[in-house]
Amino acid sequence: MIKRALLIIAKRPAAGQTKTRLSPPFSGEEAAQLYACFLKDMLEIARAIPKVRRILNYWPLAERDYFRKLAPDFELLPQSGNSLGERLDNILTYCLTHGFEQAVIANSDSPTLPVAYVQQAFARLNDAEVVLGPCDDGGYYLIGLTRPQPRLLREVQMSTPTVKRDTLALAKEEGLKTALLPTWYDVDTITELERLKDDLDRTNDGVAGHTRNFLQRLEIPSPNHENYGHYSGAQLS
Repeated sequence: MIKRALLIIAKRPAAGQTKTRLSPPFSGEEAAQLYACFLKDMLEIARAIPKVRRILNYWPLAERDYFRKLAPDFELLPQSGNSLGERLDNILTYCLTHGFEQAVIANSDSPTLPVAYVQQAFARLNDAEVVLGPCDDGGYYLIGLTRPQPRLLREVQMSTPTVKRDTLALAKEEGLKTALLPTWYDVDTITELERLKDDLDRTNDGVAGHTRNFLQRLEIPSPNHENYGHYSGAQLS
């Protein structure tokens, strides 16, 4: 039996509800389509990791058919809990109490995340009890555990600039051995989107192919452009 679980946390893309901080420059529908591309690219990253059970931790519950079609080769487990911390704790605890010795969960907002970083997460868990993939905004793109650690997830205020710091402080209080992966980034703002575009310009076509193709079909002005606030983008079929 495979003892390592690799989870991607995801929600159904929806106009006006997904990647709202990218509107503008995108319309609500385009922002949702962009997130769908992020998610597809994260699934490709997960597929490149050998000897793991791939699981899509999805929301909302009623969208199981959508995610089954999107990722037929992944196990589907719905999210449960009122907050992000609760949802992360619930799914990681479930995996670690149902036969897995290592459980790593990653966001779906980092389409250029190097596969090697995810591989390192599992390798580091051979010695550490907690592994974090820090983002340069103070959060993390990935967390991995070898046993349930509810305090690290439920007692940290998520989506703040101190998530990584607070998580490490609680891990220290618990006497846990921690490991940090290289810093990366997720894409929530126009500044991060511009960084993503720069990364894609410097990498080969095999990286983040869904996101790359989507962005190549749109012409996005910079935030200082006079038409930035009025950008509506191209219509996609």
